[in-house]
Amino acid sequence: MTNLSQLSWLLVALPAAGALILLLGGRRTDRWGHLLACAAVLSSFGIGLALLAEMLRRSGEDRAIHSHLFSWVPVGALQVDFGILIDQLSICFVLLISGVGALIHIYSIGYMKDDPDRRRFFAYLNLFVAAMLLLVVADNYLGLYVGWEGVGLASYLLIGFWYARPVAAAAGKKAFVSNRVGDIGLSLAMFAMFAGFGTLSFDGLFGAVEAAGSSGWTTAIGLLLLLGACAKSAQVPLQAWLFDAMEGPTPVSALIHAATMVTAGVYLIVRSGPVFDLSADARLAVVVVGAVTLLFGAIIGCAKDDIKRALAASTVSQIGYMVLAAGLGPAGYAVAIMHLLTHGFFKAGLFLGSGSVMHGMNDEQDMRRYGALRAFMPVTFVTFGLCYLAIIGVPPFAGYWSKDAIIEAALATGGTRGWILGAVTILGAGITAFYMTRVMLMTFGGERRWAADESEVSHERALQHPHESPRVMTWPMIVLAVGAVFSGAALAIGGRLEHWLEPVVTGAAAAGHEAAHLIPAWLTGAITLGVVLVGVAVAFRMYGRKPIPITAPTDVSPLTVAARQYLYGDAFNEEVFMRPGNRLAQALVDVDDRVVDGSVNAGAGLVALASLLMRRLQTGFVRSYALTMLAGAVLVVAVVLAVQL
Repeated sequence: MTNLSQLSWLLVALPAAGALILLLGGRRTDRWGHLLACAAVLSSFGIGLALLAEMLRRSGEDRAIHSHLFSWVPVGALQVDFGILIDQLSICFVLLISGVGALIHIYSIGYMKDDPDRRRFFAYLNLFVAAMLLLVVADNYLGLYVGWEGVGLASYLLIGFWYARPVAAAAGKKAFVSNRVGDIGLSLAMFAMFAGFGTLSFDGLFGAVEAAGSSGWTTAIGLLLLLGACAKSAQVPLQAWLFDAMEGPTPVSALIHAATMVTAGVYLIVRSGPVFDLSADARLAVVVVGAVTLLFGAIIGCAKDDIKRALAASTVSQIGYMVLAAGLGPAGYAVAIMHLLTHGFFKAGLFLGSGSVMHGMNDEQDMRRYGALRAFMPVTFVTFGLCYLAIIGVPPFAGYWSKDAIIEAALATGGTRGWILGAVTILGAGITAFYMTRVMLMTFGGERRWAADESEVSHERALQHPHESPRVMTWPMIVLAVGAVFSGAALAIGGRLEHWLEPVVTGAAAAGHEAAHLIPAWLTGAITLGVVLVGVAVAFRMYGRKPIPITAPTDVSPLTVAARQYLYGDAFNEEVFMRPGNRLAQALVDVDDRVVDGSVNAGAGLVALASLLMRRLQTGFVRSYALTMLAGAVLVVAVVLAVQL
């Protein structure tokens, strides 16, 4: 155990070293850089498995592996050590990040084969994984914050990887700026932790808030942490950047949207559970954000013809489920993590599947120009289809176990709140079934809508020759599809995941929470499955039986128009935040120009005027100076005589 605890820092160090070697090695590493990057992440995964095996050999209360590396910030009352914490919660993230991350690295070997900057791409992937691993294994909020910022930097570099494209460069900047808003929330939360409780360590803070009980400090910290989570996990109102992030290479989308960055906010909330448990207002805010976002993303997904943006909307919605569950407190922490883990498999599989389709379709992303690809890409079709069944929640696939658990937890809150949250989560499941069935039918079903020979090519349609992707791309998709089939049952049956997390994350049973059971569990499952089947049927009627036009129709409902515009999320942010910010900045510029610079310039003008007047007294003639001296003497004599008289 001691040896393993001493080696736990290698989880972060290996991919960080890989990134450093590839970035500093330059073109000399082009031939083997991608192999080094894959080896680094696979090594981290191997270390994670070894740590898990050691933890399983120990009792529940003694499984955490805590490594103190060095004293980091020894400044007066602020004492922060740099340490690694491998406990039941962090090991779940370590295995997800390094395992799914390794599959995405391997897939990228084929996907980025012809890119001249492939070595730089793999360096950024390694940097991303290293930062995300640091985020989840740090034993205090300051260490978490370093990983948090590292993830933000790496996402900026990866989203804008093809920086020569203006849209990609703009997307990277948008993601960076949006995440800075959340970073402010997290940094202010740390200020509040130190001001209110004098510590930034997890154990120190949680012990202090438990001793102090509910207070204004806990609510403030909870709300500020939620702001940070909204940015990283693309929750309303900071969700807009995630759609533009599709301008990056498709493996980036799989890495950001499945196993790493967007899950950081969920991790932050669950890790900070003791804070939220003592603040009902903060928990309510988390639940509201999650409920609004899961419907927000699902509605947008119904109107997107770009396959990657449809999946991005799905990510926004699915993370909304996780955030809602986390906001339920002890009743929802475990199910939030379970959905996060199953989502890591099926969403990564869906994104890699979309990349495989694009790879075989000359980088075409418009689903209206797909069709009948099942016959040309059988492996992609089967793996994508299994992940599709998982995300819509068809039993016994992974999403059925995790999403239904969230729906049951929402209903179990009881009263009007339980009915509202239950209705929202069930409605979200139905909409998810609709838009994901739409994606399947438009991509793999129906007749082909792509040009196959020169005679069919127009100025709007590129020549297409669909083909299956190479094995280096399809094998990771197969592994992820297997996870999409079996991971849910493996985690849910017998309450395995909840019992595993209990020493770190208080589960409903351990906390003594009694479910309200507004609806029996079997009836909840039946209703949810019925709503899912309705969503599938509606999509099949609209896109399975009717020919799909190559161009999107314009005579659509106002809701469809709004969904195509991302429910005006960008317009709202521009009107409420950007334009007032621009006006404030311009007002400050005017104050600087007219008041600050004006006062300085006025002072300089007065000095210049005084100098001009003084210069006229300096004529250079002796008679003028004598006359001046005489006038002064007469004036002095006159004043003296006047005083004496």
